[in-house]
Amino acid sequence: MTDILIVDDERDIRELISDILIDEGYKTRLAGTSDAAMRQIADQRPAMLVLDIWLKDSAMDGIDILKSVKANYPDIPVVIISGHGNIEIAVAAIKQGAFDFIEKPFNIDQLIVVIKRAMEVANLRSENSVLRNQYHQPLEMIGQSAVYKILKINLDKVTKSNGRVLLTGSSGVGKETATRYIHANSNRGHTPLVVVNCASLDAETAEAKLFGVESGAKALQVGLLEAANNGILFFDEIADLPLAVQGKLLRVLVDQSFTRVDGSVAQKVDIRVISATARNLAEEIEAGTFREELFHRLNVVPIVVPNLAERREDIAFLAEHFLAEFHEKLGLPKRTLSEDAATSLESMVWPGNIRQLKNMMERVLIMGPQNALIETEELPSNTGVGDSKDGQIVLSGSVATHSLREARELFEREYLLTQINRFGGNISRTASFVGMERSALHRKLKSLGVVTSNRSGGRVASLDE
Repeated sequence: MTDILIVDDERDIRELISDILIDEGYKTRLAGTSDAAMRQIADQRPAMLVLDIWLKDSAMDGIDILKSVKANYPDIPVVIISGHGNIEIAVAAIKQGAFDFIEKPFNIDQLIVVIKRAMEVANLRSENSVLRNQYHQPLEMIGQSAVYKILKINLDKVTKSNGRVLLTGSSGVGKETATRYIHANSNRGHTPLVVVNCASLDAETAEAKLFGVESGAKALQVGLLEAANNGILFFDEIADLPLAVQGKLLRVLVDQSFTRVDGSVAQKVDIRVISATARNLAEEIEAGTFREELFHRLNVVPIVVPNLAERREDIAFLAEHFLAEFHEKLGLPKRTLSEDAATSLESMVWPGNIRQLKNMMERVLIMGPQNALIETEELPSNTGVGDSKDGQIVLSGSVATHSLREARELFEREYLLTQINRFGGNISRTASFVGMERSALHRKLKSLGVVTSNRSGGRVASLDE
């Protein structure tokens, strides 16, 4: 769907416009009557419509066609042209959903600018529509833990308002998914959701990308704010927004309007703003890299998205969801977790949170066999044993699937082997370090199946070598 349908009762005009657009790299189709136009639209939906208001010897005029197209294909941008243009006709066309209005005889440069602008906005909205469809299912926004249920309640509350939301949480916890959930369930669910990746913006180009660039009172480059009009604008990693742009964004939030780069006329917008960050904005404010006034404007409703470590009850549940999703959408093998594998996942450390879990499940399906249960041995080891930030011990998968007695023996064996090798096989030094008598250490090593030579510094081995 890359062609532009040109509808005009004057053959010379429609062919002239076609030649201009072909030179600009577009494909075109032509129609001289309303019947021909409606047939072509029904046969193959165009990417865009250039439509004359007055159509001689036609059952419908341009406004009638505009109404029909907007009723059946609301995403198709329509540019109205007319040799009898006046302000009343322009206002009527815009009210019926026309993207813009150009009078005959038209300026070629003006026509090209309007066409490009309309295509850019259409493409942005099409991309966001695809993303909305991809994320229409909950994806990571599923769970059964108490922590998840609290998060879900908070998100449901903010869907019912237009208040600004600031989502905080570590990388990979699902802040963007939470945003898409808010959008899909809000009164703006049918409008654009435009994502601004603040980490990818640099100080030199950020303003143009956000606000657009103007040329002769027309948008030469459509900005993200304009593309998000009537919808939601999501600032991902807002702490990375260049400081020079933060003040201008603050003004947009206050006035609900902005001025394009090189422009002079304020553009009114109706946008709901949702922001997310993995950083501590209070520290950024203290360091002078984030404006305090902007923080207060964004932080109307703060919501913390919990780490996966706080949702351990959800880990196996999420993993099974991802496995089913990869089978359905990517055609990967249909497999499920064994009980031991599920236990191992719940015991691992997840610095990458839900994103890391999802990637691991995809890797297991790609690298593993075509069927059978997923066993613990197939799961990549991510940390072994580690301490969480609150002092709780997180066990490795190899320990978590054993009984207490077996787990204790496994830990003691690995720990003592590590210490003996650390001291080059010297039992006396090892015993001193671990706080045991030398004879007691020998008995413990023997009970654990670890054999040593009698010589200090000699070889240390386990019975299964």
